[in-house]
Amino acid sequence: MAGVVGELFLIATPIGNLSDITMRALEALRTVDLVAAEDTRTARKLFSRYQISTPLISLHDNSSAKRLDDLLKRLQGGEAIGVISEAGTPGISDPGYRLIQMAAEAVIRITPIPGACAAVAALCASALPLDSFYFAGFLPVRSGPRLRRLESLKDIEATLIFYESPRRLNSTLETLEKVLGDRLACVARELTKIHEEFLRFPLSQLRALGSERDWRGEITLLVSGCDLESRSRDPQILLEEEGKLKACLADLDFVKNRSNRDLVEILMAEFPLLKRRRIYEIVLSSTP
Repeated sequence: MAGVVGELFLIATPIGNLSDITMRALEALRTVDLVAAEDTRTARKLFSRYQISTPLISLHDNSSAKRLDDLLKRLQGGEAIGVISEAGTPGISDPGYRLIQMAAEAVIRITPIPGACAAVAALCASALPLDSFYFAGFLPVRSGPRLRRLESLKDIEATLIFYESPRRLNSTLETLEKVLGDRLACVARELTKIHEEFLRFPLSQLRALGSERDWRGEITLLVSGCDLESRSRDPQILLEEEGKLKACLADLDFVKNRSNRDLVEILMAEFPLLKRRRIYEIVLSSTP
């Protein structure tokens, strides 16, 4: 692969068990000119296991703009560069996406080499619905932005997938139950490692369990999606939705230059729990 002009290889690496790497990934790691790693210490353990001698350079959240520019120049100069995250697939909740964006803008060939991904591995064994899922990554640390983020996710019908740190997990479980309700969930811990664990319970039980233990290791948290049909039959939830809808109609900028028909169409998308007829009634009673 070395010598291929302007090629960026996104190489998935193990998320714990070093045996979980593909032959193609090993070939790429050995033959690219340089590997940019989120954590060079973790990368060296992998390189030592498989006798890989390719030069390493760090690429993490605090990498300078100069580091990114230098990597881009090397790609434009004809080098083949591999990108690896600390674990799993590059660009998924790690800084590799910045170089990926720059390479795409510079029309550099980008080649993904698939492999391990904690989100997908956890989903498969979670026993939650697999037909559709929404990867939400890490939630904001601050409580305000965290609440707003969860509010934006609560009507999604797909299984929700989060990454979370052990020290924040109990707080996150409490907030999830508060915003989403007591849904079925799964804490997937230390995937592919010796102490791998799957805890499949409602959020309330996971929260209670968390109060009795000290969480450790890498955490993937999965929560069942919204049951819109069930929510649409809850009188209290419908009243809350109607209140939010009326607040929208009280905003003069929102209703300005829009017909009642336009307002109904927009609000139907915003408030899927409410029936069209009810939205139309509220629009008629709220607009001149």
